Amino acid sequence: MAYDLIVIGSGPGGYVCAVRAAQLGLKTAIVEKEKTLGGTCLNIGCIPSKALLQASEHFHEVGHGMAAFGVIVDPPKLDHKALMKHKDDVVSANVNGVAFLMKKNKVDVHQGLGAITGKGQVTVTAAGGETKVLETKSIVIATGSESAMLPGVVVDEKQVVTSTGALSLEKVPGKLLVIGAGVIGLELGSAWGRLGAKVEVVEFLDRILPGMDGEVAKQMQRTLEKQGFTFNLSSKVTKAETGKIGVETSYQPGAGGFLLPQDSSGRDGVKVTFEPVAGGEAKTIEADVVLVATGRRPNTAGLNLDAMKIATERGRVIIDGHFRTNIEAVYAIGDVVRGPMLAHKAEDEGVAVAELIAGKAGHVNYDVIPAVVYTQPEVASVGKTEEELKEAGVAYVVGKFPFTANGRARAMRHTDGFVKFLADAKTDRVLGAHIVGFGAGEMIHEIAVLMEFGGSSEDLARTCHAHPTMSEAVKEAAMGVEKRSIHI
Repeated sequence: MAYDLIVIGSGPGGYVCAVRAAQLGLKTAIVEKEKTLGGTCLNIGCIPSKALLQASEHFHEVGHGMAAFGVIVDPPKLDHKALMKHKDDVVSANVNGVAFLMKKNKVDVHQGLGAITGKGQVTVTAAGGETKVLETKSIVIATGSESAMLPGVVVDEKQVVTSTGALSLEKVPGKLLVIGAGVIGLELGSAWGRLGAKVEVVEFLDRILPGMDGEVAKQMQRTLEKQGFTFNLSSKVTKAETGKIGVETSYQPGAGGFLLPQDSSGRDGVKVTFEPVAGGEAKTIEADVVLVATGRRPNTAGLNLDAMKIATERGRVIIDGHFRTNIEAVYAIGDVVRGPMLAHKAEDEGVAVAELIAGKAGHVNYDVIPAVVYTQPEVASVGKTEEELKEAGVAYVVGKFPFTANGRARAMRHTDGFVKFLADAKTDRVLGAHIVGFGAGEMIHEIAVLMEFGGSSEDLARTCHAHPTMSEAVKEAAMGVEKRSIHI
């Protein structure tokens, strides 16, 4: 079969690339090794985790947040089976939607492991071992990423889990130990914590949310600690052993009056040993479940990159400014290349590379890619952090506004957090913005649009916002750049 374009991988980057290419008149195929389309994001990542997060927020709100509104309810009970069905139904709807998009846009789907085996040649190996060779003018690698493993920690996806196993636990763990204080660890820790788990986190760095604005990270750590999280920062895990935990020893009288030890049976769990990064005494924590959330790594296994001499660096495929690898007509996007491992970044790259292959001018503005942490409150950011601006020697001005001074936030009892603007000291052009608060992931986008068009803080400050809304805090923070916020 001859194609104009074959995309290997059907995650957000891959399927969006295929759809856009088909829209532009290219005969397109997509190769996917899993049974369903959608990649990690739709099947075992972004989508199912948000389904669990939403359900856990409802459960926690009913159990702890309704009385203040005058709504008195009995303590809620968790139907774990229904919870998992909700998650699975959401996943199914999304992956079926991608399959529909392929049919609608006449994109051929080939199930199996795709490997680049020659110039313009992709060999697809099905689960049963059957192979077929596809011919094409161009190839896009969009195979995403997988969970990074930790030395000394063996994952079984039952008691020691990655994000995959953490989405399908058979019950709420009594104690959940999270290794890694990044986005994945904090989101899934929040979900199970709201459902009743006691959450403890071990993080190698001296802060949570690496890469986020430092002030934001400190605010979120305080907030999560109020929610019951325990953090062990500047610590490294050296060992995780599955076995019996909660074993207690008592002493009973035996023959001759001697006291004999009697151990309780305990329960299945994990003993985790960690120690300070700088050196010091090791500690051991017992947990029912351990979540390994130490980041992700590019998924390039089986692509035949080495044999095809496709250049990589630290596991990532090397590309130029137009997504081209060092091999003619082979491109790469998403988590397998440089930049943040975000689904929406991959989607924009998928559109851009399809347009470039079709002879158009595809482009991605990497300075305006928002990021969201779906804890409660949410964290959202776009552009530069204060730390990045200081390191680059850029003179900037800060405008900040707390949700405690926002009328709608008070009415909703969601006053945690703030909006923070970073604007160029000379031109007032917005260089970055950060929000901690309820609905932050939605509010960040008006700032993204502002930055995409090179806007200033004054542009947003002079834009009328409806009252009462949470978004008024965004306007007030923009006003704060010139020290003219009204409500503080």
